[in-house]
Amino acid sequence: MKTKTGGKTGMSWIEGRIISGEYDNEMNVFTIQKFKQFWVESVLQPHQLQHLSDYLKNHQNEEEGQLLILYDQMPVKLSQEEIKQLIADLDVIQSRCKGFS
Repeated sequence: MKTKTGGKTGMSWIEGRIISGEYDNEMNVFTIQKFKQFWVESVLQPHQLQHLSDYLKNHQNEEEGQLLILYDQMPVKLSQEEIKQLIADLDVIQSRCKGFS
């Protein structure tokens, strides 16, 4: 997981293994800009990050993995290993959010 402060005040780039994007410290939101190999743009608030993380933690041991739907139309399959990587990415993102510190 790489983090760096961007050009905009209060913005920092967070690059994970599965999910990457920009955290806005002033608005306390994370904008997903890349999910796996797909370029996307979706804004998540701390409670949404928490719900996603909780769901994945509850289902991380399912051998068949999980299917996430991007933009209500594009299914993206996550293996068991990818779910664990995504959970780790979300943990780092949550550590940056005001709602979790």
